[in-house]
Amino acid sequence: MSRRKFCAALAAFLLAPGAFAPATARAAGRPLRIGLTPVFLDEQAAFLEAWRAYLERRLGQPVEFAQRGSYREIVDLLGREKLDAAWLCGYPYVRYERALKLVAVPLYQGKPLYRSYLIAPAAAASISGLADLRGKVFAYSDPLSNSGFLYPQYRLAQMGERAEAFFSRTFFTWTHRKVVEAVAVGMAQGGAVDGYIWDTLARIRPELTEKTRVVEMSPAFGFPPLVARASLLDGEVAALRRVLLSMGENDEGRSLLGQLNLDGFTAGDRALYDEIGRMARVVGGSL
Repeated sequence: MSRRKFCAALAAFLLAPGAFAPATARAAGRPLRIGLTPVFLDEQAAFLEAWRAYLERRLGQPVEFAQRGSYREIVDLLGREKLDAAWLCGYPYVRYERALKLVAVPLYQGKPLYRSYLIAPAAAASISGLADLRGKVFAYSDPLSNSGFLYPQYRLAQMGERAEAFFSRTFFTWTHRKVVEAVAVGMAQGGAVDGYIWDTLARIRPELTEKTRVVEMSPAFGFPPLVARASLLDGEVAALRRVLLSMGENDEGRSLLGQLNLDGFTAGDRALYDEIGRMARVVGGSL
């Protein structure tokens, strides 16, 4: 190729529309697949469609939500690259962080933090804390949930107890909302639940939460983060982070955040999840 032809070809490339477009624009034909577990969102299909459409417009790329029944399923799909990103709990994030990238952390009541609530039936006046649940039935949410499993296991370890000997029976409900329902109707005399979920249900389903009572609150932990699989292009991770962090800057984004009972998103920091990692090591969790 002559020097003149090479220069003309180079100029054509540099001037071509989208020559330096972000990764999401180059991948515009491929959907960004985001995994969700059913928390209180499992009954809000209209909201999920509105949020999907919002993200799609802002990213300039098709977006698909995939809901699964457990954190284990979501982690497995991320590992097999069947999902690109997911809203996970802090516990699976610290367990599998080598395979994940932190995208953003929700802000709840102005901070990237939340608590685990230990709940009991509202009428059970004799139950004032975990110690009063000896010999009772206890409901967990998910074996990879920090607030719904790891923290109560850690509390028992602090007491020198093991769940299998302390409770008469335990079971998993697979959603925090169903933990609240199980305690409310007397299927369990105690349960561990995400405090953000209980607070949000108290706002939208007060007839449910008023049948339960918070008897203990954990210290604050890093809020369940949005993560991406490690192999997702940095440009796509950055684009998703940018869209999430800017949701509070426009009316539509603020409306969606209000429906989530969140104040916004922040870039977050791995150190937010250090305490969860420490608790996992204490109770023998694999990290």
